Amino acid sequence: MKILLLNQPANYDELLEKNIADQLVKKNNIPDIVHLFVKSNKELEKEMLQLKSVINKNPAITIWVSWYKKTAKNPTDVTEDVIRNYALKNDLVDVKVCAVSDIWSGLKLVVPLEKR
Repeated sequence: MKILLLNQPANYDELLEKNIADQLVKKNNIPDIVHLFVKSNKELEKEMLQLKSVINKNPAITIWVSWYKKTAKNPTDVTEDVIRNYALKNDLVDVKVCAVSDIWSGLKLVVPLEKR
């Protein structure tokens, strides 16, 4: 499994409780999974726009988008609904939501089966 991390927090390995260094790919490779961390809607839109070519090359890709939870008390204009609305307007659907940590949430996005 090839994984691309974007804007991950410094303690990412601690969050996973596992070292995934041997699975990481560079930005110019085609991953199976992307884990994108965003702090603003502007950042979400910019990063997702850059991922469009990757999605086109691997429509079976899984994209986890993480944002600050409200309880984290970090300023953000990103919510689950913001990510979901962006996804739906860009031929993606959300299939799962989870707590990544005490300050990060995550929403799993995929290309709908009929568009793969």
